[in-house]
Amino acid sequence: MQPEKRFLAQPKSFWACVRTISQKVGYTQRGTRQIKVPTLNDMVAAFRDLGLNVHGLRHKDDTPTDLAVKLTDYFKYRAKVLNEHVEPRLMDAARAKHEFDRLRAELKPKRAFAMNKQKGEKKSEAYLTSIVNMLIEAHSEGLPCDYDPRELTTITHDGMPVRTLARRVDGAFPSAVNPVAVWEIKEYYYTTTFGSRVADGVYESLLDGMELEELREHEAIDVRHYLMVDAHYTWWDRGRSYLCRMVDMLHMGYVDEVLFGYEVIEEMPRIVKEMVELTRALNAHGGELPTD
Repeated sequence: MQPEKRFLAQPKSFWACVRTISQKVGYTQRGTRQIKVPTLNDMVAAFRDLGLNVHGLRHKDDTPTDLAVKLTDYFKYRAKVLNEHVEPRLMDAARAKHEFDRLRAELKPKRAFAMNKQKGEKKSEAYLTSIVNMLIEAHSEGLPCDYDPRELTTITHDGMPVRTLARRVDGAFPSAVNPVAVWEIKEYYYTTTFGSRVADGVYESLLDGMELEELREHEAIDVRHYLMVDAHYTWWDRGRSYLCRMVDMLHMGYVDEVLFGYEVIEEMPRIVKEMVELTRALNAHGGELPTD
């Protein structure tokens, strides 16, 4: 999923309002599994309860301010895209295995498959990671890719480090040194509770995105950042509020795209083609990312 352009370039104060209202009002419509759309009255009540200035949302004649209109538009968009686009694409283990088996037969990959961390009957290939890797291998036109970086991502200029990210990412193209793109994969098909480990996965991607934003703003170097997640039970049944946070993070500019479940199969061929084009531009600059 790519961001909706009309919600990009919003000031950080806008996202402060989104977060404040969301945590106060709630993310899910009571009695349903649908994402909630706060009304103007909901937003005003949340501000009032928190001791905030309600006139930032509603004029004295009870009409909404421009901020309230923009917030309402965003909340409607977020609910619609999650309810109608994301939820149907989130896969369970059986569906993910079916797609993995289909692609394995179709693409005949040469790489060994990543395995999950389960034991016993649940031990198997890491389906989403393996699907991502197969699609990269099939569409990368022979260019290298670091499918499992065992080092920190480093950006250099004139042969010297400019930035080194705090965390190891799940993948980098073409390598962990001067990548044109990095990604995180969060698949939890066999998780039965929504614990801190799953939540931390979202915040880890947020940290990566903030570091890449700083790199872009201060060094004019752009590294694309992707987040790929799957498991219907984990994210939809148990973690819908975190899906909302992912959509927020996407529009705050901390990730370039979020791919939800089956969306990986729909979008990765295009994304890999874009990474190939960027890598060729990288090679034209001696292997270092060009500055704008």
